[in-house]
Amino acid sequence: MRISFIGGGSMAEAMLSALLDKAINAPQDITVSDISEARRQHLEQQYHVTVTGSNQQAAQAGEMVILAVKPQNLVEVITELNGKLQPSQLVMSIIAGARINTLCLGLDHNRVVRVMPNTPAQIGEGMSVWTTTAEVTGEQKKGVSAVLGAMGAEIYVDDEPYLDMVTAISGSGPAYVFLFVESLVDAALEIGLPPDIVDELVLQTLLGSGRLVQKSDKSPAELRRMVTSPGGTTAEALKKLEEGGFHDLIKEAVIAAYNRAQQLGA
Repeated sequence: MRISFIGGGSMAEAMLSALLDKAINAPQDITVSDISEARRQHLEQQYHVTVTGSNQQAAQAGEMVILAVKPQNLVEVITELNGKLQPSQLVMSIIAGARINTLCLGLDHNRVVRVMPNTPAQIGEGMSVWTTTAEVTGEQKKGVSAVLGAMGAEIYVDDEPYLDMVTAISGSGPAYVFLFVESLVDAALEIGLPPDIVDELVLQTLLGSGRLVQKSDKSPAELRRMVTSPGGTTAEALKKLEEGGFHDLIKEAVIAAYNRAQQLGA
């Protein structure tokens, strides 16, 4: 399948790199448009794909057209492409907050996929959740699954409103984890651990814990109880987190992100 990217930013590059690494596509099957000449040169030299400064030219080259521009540029881009797409072409949007109805009306096109990817896609460990219009064919859905699967895990949902909820969990979730890592690193340094071991100590703890949750037949709550001895160090630490409202604060953060996602798509 020939693929065109409208916008050559970091997420587009992550997708492009994954497609080539997993041999889903060959360089000659991919076209990228971007307003930045420096960006176009980088992508051409790094990946040997076709680049152009024209969004319309890029769109005409692809059986799948991936919209990867910034949200503030969406109206300009879909206006430029309005009526320029063939009925059989598939449009995939990875633009945060862009509703399917907005895309269909703006493009005058009805084969549209909306995806919520996340930043670990840059290393092939992403989580992408997606939905489509009714006009997208079964064969096209297989193509979407292959493209997103190259970046990590992918889940199809029937109802678009789930994507705002997903945005608050997997979309924004990596930032919550990064903040926790920052905090744990700072705390480790504060109690006197040498800087040269702190990063590895913290990161492996998080990675190992995540894999244990993934592979264990026990729930996170059960695993937490298993590692928490009454009156021990872990119990004392968790007591402080509970006193600070950690559990409720996480819920409030997710709800705030969800509400903002709804506002952006309004």
